[in-house]
Amino acid sequence: MRILSKKTLRQFWEQHREAEQPLLAWHREVELADWATPAQVLERFPRASIVGPDRIVFRISGGSYRLVARVFYPGRLVYIRFVGTHDEYERINVEEV
Repeated sequence: MRILSKKTLRQFWEQHREAEQPLLAWHREVELADWATPAQVLERFPRASIVGPDRIVFRISGGSYRLVARVFYPGRLVYIRFVGTHDEYERINVEEV
């Protein structure tokens, strides 16, 4: 999968240093993936939440952080829409970010 954009992750981990390695691990894993359906995402990330046909919420670092991605399956693209702490996540509308 092609991920847009790593810059979003970097900006987050510069503020939350403990998130760097878990986010890099997520990035590596997703880069190697070849998802055509949400079910394939859940095979690798069973604790992820599918929100609509193209939104996925990933729990990072045991749930301390949340990453919301929009996935364009035909083009194998993953757009990072949000990364934040659990508390920050609680204040957003996943379908609108």
